[in-house]
Amino acid sequence: MHLAQILAGPSMSASFEYFPPRSEAGWGALFATIAECEALSPSFVSVTYGAGGSTRAQTHDLVVRLRRDTSLDPMPHLTCVGHTGAEIDGLLTRYAEAGVSNVLALRGDPQPDVTLGDFTHAVDLVRAIQRFNDAGRHGPGTRFGVAVAGFPEGHPQTPNTLVQMDHLKAKVDAGADAIITQLFFDNASFHDWRERCELAGIRVPIVAGIMPVTSLSGLRRMAELAAGTRFPAKLLRALARAGRDEQAVARVGTHWATEQCRDLIDAGVAGIHFYTLNKSASTRRIYETLGARTSAELRPG
Repeated sequence: MHLAQILAGPSMSASFEYFPPRSEAGWGALFATIAECEALSPSFVSVTYGAGGSTRAQTHDLVVRLRRDTSLDPMPHLTCVGHTGAEIDGLLTRYAEAGVSNVLALRGDPQPDVTLGDFTHAVDLVRAIQRFNDAGRHGPGTRFGVAVAGFPEGHPQTPNTLVQMDHLKAKVDAGADAIITQLFFDNASFHDWRERCELAGIRVPIVAGIMPVTSLSGLRRMAELAAGTRFPAKLLRALARAGRDEQAVARVGTHWATEQCRDLIDAGVAGIHFYTLNKSASTRRIYETLGARTSAELRPG
């Protein structure tokens, strides 16, 4: 289903992110997780793309398996870094042939040993996808839905927040159907940013990215991968109380994420995107605590 149709439905969307495993054991563990999450009936699932296209084949394989073997609607990531226009065109062709409806267009993180390719910014990739759509190459009367990234707490490579908003507006004007945000832990930052998007004339749905803290080592990885993300003092204080008790840390992180989701739902957010790290326990507990058996039940009471 096209992304615009998903987000125009009567319920808010709820979606999950997965990444391609690096081993056979990892594939088995991932599909056990997928089986558990499938029961939650997510609106769609995104599949990540390694730096410089390093998991291109695995991403494609996972997307095809999700289409073939599950009821899930996969949304592959596409990145600019290291790709020519012909390569992106080839990927879009393969996804169209596999019946994929939507893609997430990203710039990707520059790598020291990977050239930038034919695209400089994500807006260039959005334009390329729309040219593919306009040529009717997805099929008669069909088009790829396009999501792009948003950064409520700022993008580390563009410290000027006004310029950041200009870049986001350009992606929307180029044809993006929705925005999926970087993970955040401070809802106040998200609400303020969403209001600034509205003031900038950005009218597409905004899906909030949530990642429960499940370990202290994971927290440090988040800080490295999502540079600029704020970790509120109240969250850090609660994690400190949990100390080295891994189960207590996971409970604190899941509780914090649950309260974030409760606030976002009450505020009428278009959707919530769960960064699962290929695990299901925390996401399932969030649903249970919110009183939802499936994604369709995640709505204001």
